[in-house]
Amino acid sequence: MKSSYELAMERLNKTAPAVKLTDAKKKELAELDAKYAAKFAEREIFLKEELGKMREKGDFETYAQLEKQLVSERKSIAAELEEKKEKARQSK
Repeated sequence: MKSSYELAMERLNKTAPAVKLTDAKKKELAELDAKYAAKFAEREIFLKEELGKMREKGDFETYAQLEKQLVSERKSIAAELEEKKEKARQSK
């Protein structure tokens, strides 16, 4: 007797079969992950330095804006990464 999870996975594979990735594609995706992790780390380091300066000054309005900017940049970098990864998966 199959579990409901196994049945759901079988139905999913029928409607949208899993894509098999070659080693080259896996390497390309890993390189994209590394590149975008570095890109985010660079922005995070810069903004955290700025956050520290604003905290020391007591400028909490600018501090809040910088926090929002950090979250926004994290989301945009993640979206850009997913877009590039999807293009890489679809290319031949």
